[in-house]
This record gives sequence, C-alpha cells and structure tokens, in this order.
Amino acid sequence: MSRGGEVSPSGRGDEGWSGAWVAERLGVELVGDDALTDLLGLALRRNPKRAHLLVSNVLGKHVPQSPSVVYGSGFALGRRVRDLLGPAGARSAVVVGYAETATGLGHAVADGLGHAPYLHSTRRPVPGVAQAGGFEESHSHATSHLLLPEDPDLLAGQGPLVLVDDEFSTGNTVLNTIRALHERCPRDRYVVVALVDMRSTADRDRLTDFATEIGTRVDLVTAARGTVRLPDGVLEKGQALVARHEQGAAAPTEAGQSGAAPTEAGRSGATAAEPGRHGSVVVERGRVVRVDLRWPAGLPDGGRHGFTLAHRRRLETALPAMGARLAEALPPGAGRVLVLGFEELMYAPLRLARELEQLVPPVDIRFSTTTRSPVLAVDDPGYAIRTRLVFPAHDNPADGPGERYAYNVAGGAFDAVIAVVDSTADTPALHAPDGLLAQLAQHTPHVLLAVVPSYAPAAPPAPERPVMLPEPLRGPAFSSYAPDEVGWLLQDLSDVTLEAPTEEREEAIQSGGAHYAESLPVEYQPSEQYQALFHAALETSAARIAHAVGVVTETVLAERSPRPVLVSLARAGTPVGVLMRRWAQHRHGLDLAHYAVSIVRGRGIDANALRWLADRHDPRDVVFVDGWTGKGAITRELAAALREFEEAEGITGFDPEIAVLADPGSCVRTYGTREDYLIPSACLNSTVSGLISRTVLRADLVGPHDYHGAKFYRELAGADVSTTFLDAVAAHFDEVADAVDATTKELLSADRTPTWEGWAAVERISQEYGIHDVNLVKPGVGETTRVLLRRVPWKILARAGAGPDLDHVRLLAEQRGVPVEEVAALPYTCVGLIHPKYTRGATGADGKAVAL
Repeated sequence: MSRGGEVSPSGRGDEGWSGAWVAERLGVELVGDDALTDLLGLALRRNPKRAHLLVSNVLGKHVPQSPSVVYGSGFALGRRVRDLLGPAGARSAVVVGYAETATGLGHAVADGLGHAPYLHSTRRPVPGVAQAGGFEESHSHATSHLLLPEDPDLLAGQGPLVLVDDEFSTGNTVLNTIRALHERCPRDRYVVVALVDMRSTADRDRLTDFATEIGTRVDLVTAARGTVRLPDGVLEKGQALVARHEQGAAAPTEAGQSGAAPTEAGRSGATAAEPGRHGSVVVERGRVVRVDLRWPAGLPDGGRHGFTLAHRRRLETALPAMGARLAEALPPGAGRVLVLGFEELMYAPLRLARELEQLVPPVDIRFSTTTRSPVLAVDDPGYAIRTRLVFPAHDNPADGPGERYAYNVAGGAFDAVIAVVDSTADTPALHAPDGLLAQLAQHTPHVLLAVVPSYAPAAPPAPERPVMLPEPLRGPAFSSYAPDEVGWLLQDLSDVTLEAPTEEREEAIQSGGAHYAESLPVEYQPSEQYQALFHAALETSAARIAHAVGVVTETVLAERSPRPVLVSLARAGTPVGVLMRRWAQHRHGLDLAHYAVSIVRGRGIDANALRWLADRHDPRDVVFVDGWTGKGAITRELAAALREFEEAEGITGFDPEIAVLADPGSCVRTYGTREDYLIPSACLNSTVSGLISRTVLRADLVGPHDYHGAKFYRELAGADVSTTFLDAVAAHFDEVADAVDATTKELLSADRTPTWEGWAAVERISQEYGIHDVNLVKPGVGETTRVLLRRVPWKILARAGAGPDLDHVRLLAEQRGVPVEEVAALPYTCVGLIHPKYTRGATGADGKAVAL
C-alpha cells in the first residue's frame, strides 16, 4: 500500500488522481479550472444527505500535507482579500471561519489579511459565554453552528465580514450565516472565501438575488472554480456502494471490475501512557510521551471565542520556543513525522507543525487533523481516503458519545505522530485502550502528546465583591516560619507546575510573550561551595545586618507609628519584616502584626490584600517593608498602585514610603543603611525566605477576588536556612543596641530626601553598554545576585577593589560562564546586566551568556 494517500504539494500523487475510483463507479465528474483535480480528490460519505465528499489535498484535514502548503494556501487567499478590500476595508474587516473543517483555513486567511480579528463557529457550547449568532449547515452530518465571541461587539462593526469555508458547494451555509448575522448587525459588504467554488449556475444566481434583496454586496475569492456533475440516482448508488464496502464485500463497477475493500484500523488494544506523564524522551512502540509546550498563559487556543492582533503577536513570539520543544522530543533518526490536530483545533497544531517543519528541514513533516466526518475508506490509489482510524469521542461532546476518525494516518510510514489536543479533550477516553492514542500507537513507533490549554473567556465580574476575604496563610502549613512571625496574604499554588527553565523564561519575558510573574524560575540548588560562602557571609555580616535592622525599626517607631503594622513585599522583604518584628519585641516588648503581600512590576500591588488590611487595621499604621532598593522601580510601582487603589476603592491612608534594610539607590527616606553591601538573605531564594516562591500573577490562576499566588517548597526543607539566618542576626541585637540608638538619632535629624542617584546611574549604564532598557540593568549586590540566580546574565560590573561582599557573586558568575568586569567609578558595589535581546540562539541551550 502507498503511504496513507500522500500527495505532492500540487495535490496529485504518483499513482494518478485520487478521485478516479469514485468517478468511475458513480459517474461523478469535476468540471472547471485545471487546478481542480490537483486541489481535490473524491471519497464516499457515510451520510444520508450527500453521496460524495470533495477531499481537499491542501486543507490539512483528511490528507496529510506539508504544513507550509496548508498554511500558505489560506494565507494567499487572505492576501487576495486584502487587495480586494483595500487598506481601509482590510483594517475594519472581521473574519469568520466554519467549524470544523475550515477553522484553520479561516485563521490563515485572517493572518493574510493582516490586522483582522478572527472568530470561528463551533459545535462546542461553552457555559457562561453568550451566543452571538448561530446557523445551520444543511448537508452536514452535524448541523448546528454557534458563534461565541468573548467580545460581544466583535461582530457589531460596520466593516466587511469575511466568511471562510473550505468549499462553496451550494451556498446554503453562507446564505444562512449572512441572513442570521445581517438581522443583528447589518453591513454593506461581505466577502466569501473558499478553496474551491463548486456552485451551479442556479446557486450563483440565488446568492446574487439574496444580496440584492438585503441591500448588500457579496464578493467571492477562491483558489479554483468548477462544478460537480452528478448523474441521476447518485445518492442511492453511493449509499449502496458504501453499504457493500462497509460489509466487507467487493462492489462491482460499471465495467464489471471489483473494488477494493476498505482499510480500517482500530479498536484492537494498545497501551497508552499514563495521562500525567511529562517529558520529551524516546519511547518504545505503544508508549505515549507528553511534550509540555508551555503554551502562553491566557492565549486563546484558536478562534472559538475570538483571536485578535494582540493574540497573534503573542503566538508568533512564543512559536519558536514551542517548536523547539517539539523538535527536541522527536526520536533520533525520525525521517517522517505527522502532527495530528483535533477536530476544530486546527490552527494551533498547524502553526506548531509549520514551526517544526522550519526547524528540522531534513525531516518530512506532515499535518492533518481528526474529524467527526464519517467517510468510507478504500485502499485504492484512485481514492482519496485510503485508511481510517476509528476511536471514541474524547472531549465529552454536547451531542453525546460517538465515533471519531483519523484518515490516511495508518499506512503513512510515520516514524512519529505528534497528537495535539486541547485540554478539554485530554480525558480518560483519549488514553483508553481503544482511544486515539492507542490507535496511533499501533501504526507508528512513537506517539507524542501535546496539550494546548482550552481557552475559556473570563466570567463576567460578579456584581458584588465577596464579603469575606481569606485569612492569611501561616506556617507550618505554609512556609517554614513560625505562625506568629508572618501571615501570608497569598493563595497557595503549591500543587501547580509553574517552573520554567531560566533561558526559556528570559526569551518569553524579553519578547513580550509572557510577563515574569506568570511563571517561576527553577529553584537554584546551591553547591556545597556556595553554601559555605553563604554561611561565611552570614557569620561576618550578621552584626552589620542587626545594626541596620535596628536603625530602620527605630526610625519607623519614631516617625511612622508607635505600633506599626509591618507589611513585607514578598518575598525579599519578608525576612526583613520578621527581623524588624523581632527587634521591636526584643527592645520594646511590642508584638507587632506582620504580613507579606505581593507586588508585581507593571501589574501593581495585590488590591485584595490591601482590602483585607484596611478591614483589619488602620491603613495609616501600615508600613511597607522591602529588603533593599536598586534603581527604585518597586518604590515607584507601589506609589502608583496605591494612587490607583485609592481612586478605585475610596480607601485612603496607606503610605507609599517603603522602609528598607539597605537603600544604595537613595530611593527612600526610611532605611537602615545606604551602603551597598551583602545582605546574606539575597544569596539564596526560597531556602532563606521560609521556603516560599516568588509570587505569581496569572489570569488563569488568580481571579479578580483572589490573592496573588505563591508556592511552598516543602520538599526543600532539608536545605532550609530561613530560621538560621534570622537567629544569627537576632543574636547580635544586644551588642549593637547602643550603636543603633546613636545612628538613629543622627538620621532623624538628617536630610534623607531621596536623590534617585541609583536611577540616574542605571540610565547611564544602559546607554553606555548599548542595552537601552533600564529593566535589564540590576544595580546593587542583592539585585545582581538575583540576576545570576533567576535570569540570563550578560556580564557583571564590579566596583574596583570590592572585597568579600562579592565572593558569592564571583562564584555564581564563574558557574554561569559570565564575565566580571571591574569598573573604577561605580556608584554600587556591583551591577548585573541581563543579556539584552536574549534568544537561546544568542546564548546557547545551556543558558551561559556570551559577549555580543
């Protein structure tokens, strides 16, 4: 048997036209443009309404095809629509595709058009999403189409509406669509796009008359035109032919020849992998391996609820990394690979397949998708559907259980098949012994599964805020700190996988594909040498830290409130807040309330946490605490966030002035020191911060009435030095008390107006080193350490003559392969430079930085 009905990019296989078998037996003829038989083959439907099926060779549904051919066919049609409408019309257009067959084609047309938002119809109802329209597809096996845009105004504009289907056979579906939408939102112009226009003259006249009737213009853009000539009685003949082949009998042709029996692959068991397995390793036949795409959070998986230009840009940014993950997961020596999409989920798998095709050009990448459409399979070179896999529906469809199909996959000689489904379809039925994955495993040595999160529009805001917000999380259930040391105004995301490799996070952050708060870096596990440096630094600096803790606490008590409510900015501020609380208790017998809240650069402070604080305490007593300042970005962020909070909530009294242990950037008035020296808590991540991760703010995890999230790394308890750090510093409180009193007295009478010299220095460094982005310049020992632990560093600038305070920085730089450059006139002890314009190609897969 040939390879699963393979065709060339022109659509014609080596063994002739893939419609000949049906044409000979039923007398069906395709008449029209020369390109028709290149674009189309023929098969027989298992459908009482129509005998034949036009099988597209470039759609990517039934026939595995090159992803570039599939995408390029739709994109080229989009370019033609753009030329037809002109710049103004193209900018105001909206594209609608038809489920299930044309969802990917319509999306590619929208891409070719340029800026048009895209929506496709769906047969999957989504609870809570209002229906903006619906229509019937009379000849289909499944008729009801729903339009479920997230933005109810998407279809309400006056610009052209572009309707995309794979074939324009009678025009009934388009008429039904225009009629339904025109009643709600009349417009002056429609454009119908199809790969082939197969209407009869009567059908063409009917559309023209309809457009005149409703006072609108309807244009048509197609790749080829023609018509299907059907002899009398073709439906009955086709049904009889299907019945004979379904029963396994040979069907005599008009000339007395016998037809081939259908090839059906399915139902016999194969062992699927456990649904929860992750990874990208080579596996034996019958095993299934998951590939974690790390699909961008909140990015729609397609056009079911609308896909905008902003969504398209996010996808384009994320595709190289996702394609690389698929490439890495391919088994060694794979020469032919199929990316198999899932029913309406065509566009995302297509773009992934096209990205993979560009990344591994020696490998023959093909693309097709599963389908609801029941079609007879006949293993004959002149028939378009050579083989058929049959498996149960696995997305809990609204119309109940039923069979689903994958055509021309069996016998395709694929070394691997990558099945791409949405998370709604990642069910036990998918992994069952008779499910899709098991069927695939019988016909290819390697099956990979990539799951794209099913996008669901956010629920409309509740009319009223919940009366009660959750109480703070406390140790030991959340964090290794004692329960009275700090209450975390966060939600526990410990059971959610949020970590991503450093280099992948950096690429996504710098490209705009993701915000840094949407994922977590993999927790740095210090070597024995690095741990020894931490303990040595703690021993030598504990008294100096204790002095700074005392000074900042006494300043707060003298100027801000006699009983302040300490609110640390998680997580760097949390150890400092605990130490300030301990100082107040040790020196003054005060039992201060202490909480930790989340603040995210570019997103603001957790407003729900502020509401809880305002409900329990006087906002005028709240003192925000952080570890140190760099260039003052968080200082500015807090001030702006509190202004917005006051305007939105009408709650006043929160003071934006942060109290910090060290203020080397001269950004605040309340500090323990302005020297830039090593604070040992900056050396580590969660293991010196109560085993709590950096905070997370992601729309699919944090709702409008939720606190920001974080993880509790219980598994790192053996490496936890959080209490060790606190106890070592607190042990010096008595010996530094007199010095604290003297320093505090001097500071209270001194001019402590912030000069923002740190910000000025950062801007200067950004220009001098050609970075031109202050967010990639991290000044001070603490921020430099973070760069080395969490980001992709380019180089480290160190003040000439800096001593032991930089021992740990030098060690980390050596481990990461990062150069340390000594600078004579540096206002900080050191500055970390994040790799500008980072891509993995610029720095290598191991994440080590190199000079530009």
